Amino acid sequence: LAWPPSHEEELVVIMGSRSALSALMCLAIAAPIANAFMAPFSPVTGLRQTTQVPLAGATRVNPLFAKSLLSARRNVGNTNLKMAYEVDLKGKVAFIGGVADASGYGWAIAKQLANAGATIVVGTWPPVLSLFERGLKKGFGEDQQLLDGSMMEIAKIYPLDAMYSTPDEVPQETKENKRYAGLEGYDIQSCAAKVKEDFGKVDIMVHSLANGPEVTKPLLETTRHGYLAASSASAYSMVSMVSHFGPLMPDGGACVSLTYLASERVVPGYGGGMSSAKAQLESDTKVLAWEAGRKYGVRVNTISAGPLASRAAIAIKKGAPGERNYIDYCIDYNMANSPLPKPLFADDVGRAALALCSDLNSAVTGTCQYVDNGMHAMGLSLDSKNFAEYLDGQQGDPWDFWKPDVYKSKI
Repeated sequence: LAWPPSHEEELVVIMGSRSALSALMCLAIAAPIANAFMAPFSPVTGLRQTTQVPLAGATRVNPLFAKSLLSARRNVGNTNLKMAYEVDLKGKVAFIGGVADASGYGWAIAKQLANAGATIVVGTWPPVLSLFERGLKKGFGEDQQLLDGSMMEIAKIYPLDAMYSTPDEVPQETKENKRYAGLEGYDIQSCAAKVKEDFGKVDIMVHSLANGPEVTKPLLETTRHGYLAASSASAYSMVSMVSHFGPLMPDGGACVSLTYLASERVVPGYGGGMSSAKAQLESDTKVLAWEAGRKYGVRVNTISAGPLASRAAIAIKKGAPGERNYIDYCIDYNMANSPLPKPLFADDVGRAALALCSDLNSAVTGTCQYVDNGMHAMGLSLDSKNFAEYLDGQQGDPWDFWKPDVYKSKI
């Protein structure tokens, strides 16, 4: 603190100290009068702040603040510093594309946004739309329960097939397909128009979409059609959704997609061009952050989530009756080798998305956030048979914490 002030009418507060102790002293002095100091400023949208304290820079303040600071300085010993944030998304509309059941990341993200008060609307793939609606009517039990004990409500469900950006792109065979019977306006452009008509805006847009018709094939055996289909459904759909939903989004809006580590590391069995599609999605995230940020004032990020036994993931390589699925082995591998040897839950990703979509991350855009218990950081897997003999001979600290079966005690 620059002390004493040269004039009662003008005080310069400089907070950017060289030690943690002096920083804490500055905060303790400033806390009681922080509300008076911040009064001329608009609070961050979507956040309720118990106490707001400037952490850096020089700010001119008024005489009231100066007198309050003098009083606070004399009573530093009696100061109780309390800072708390509550994410408040009341009045915000969140559109989540790709929700079809209560087992996936899209549902978990919707649930966490609903916990914060957002209005939830979803886009569902037409062939499973009626099944999802029936499930909602029956209820999904605890999977639908919010923190306050109430059940999450979905304000409206729209048919959405992200393979098509405009009505002109929908082929006749799809229109005549009985799985699309009675439905229209399921292309991205039409879906966005309906949402605008019903809600007027979209503050948060979540892309929880991926599909690779040849995902079980190695890349060397993937056809051009299968490769491009994976890219279209899993990567270009994000570009199209930001393009069509962006004009509906107020300044400060947020877009989030979901990616996977296979975009940058080899994951045998995750084929059909899906790894390439995820790499495209991550690259597009950066470009969209620039273009949509400048054009619409919105943020664009992606979350690299660890493996989850969702309906879609199970379908990648489903085991025969009585056998485990491919995704089950992926989950075990991650728990055995991750820095945090524990299960990854859908709500872990949901909470990360909530933070990215709130003003807690108002300056964060163009990023890939890993939510995988740290698996992305690893370069060597200790559960390999090649290490079995070596590991058996290691005892005590740190090996007792490093061995791959540690995760079993966490389950």
